[in-house]
Amino acid sequence: MKKRLFILVEGEDDVRFFGRIIKPLIVPQYDSVEILPYACIKRFKVNNFLKSLAEMKNDYIFVADIDTERSVRDKKQLLYHWFSNINGGSIVIVIMEIESWYYAGLTVETLQKLGLPSLPSTDGLTKEDFNALIPSTYDSRIDFMFEILKSFSPVTAARHNRSFKFFFERYHLEDPAALPPVPP
Repeated sequence: MKKRLFILVEGEDDVRFFGRIIKPLIVPQYDSVEILPYACIKRFKVNNFLKSLAEMKNDYIFVADIDTERSVRDKKQLLYHWFSNINGGSIVIVIMEIESWYYAGLTVETLQKLGLPSLPSTDGLTKEDFNALIPSTYDSRIDFMFEILKSFSPVTAARHNRSFKFFFERYHLEDPAALPPVPP
């Protein structure tokens, strides 16, 4: 029997990313997948929602940026402090911020087309670093993010960002484009 999956993310950039990239890869495993931004909701309401998800036996993924914390463990401890009903096994920490996952998925061809530098790792890429890399041909960072999502490669992202690789492997996501062709 399939279940419902709730992906709790911080904000709208995360909603865009998870909606366009992750949801199509994970949806075959569930009856429904919903993406909910939690940053603008009061902590006690988020905590009560987490409790109700557990009671209804629905799965969830709780996504948070590492931000200024020194380690994943430190960030998880902070989340445990904020949300007493959170399940540690459902937490995914993005290093550094969601923008690092966006950039990690840029293929060599897309980087060249956009005139962007190739980064061996985006683990240290912050929102500010990302914004500084936006080509002047884009009217806004949202337009640039949409452009990235058009050609985003999960396999490439897993090579360039450790936390994305962790997520990719943990949830057994496969990029259909990276799979070998089906024999006739």
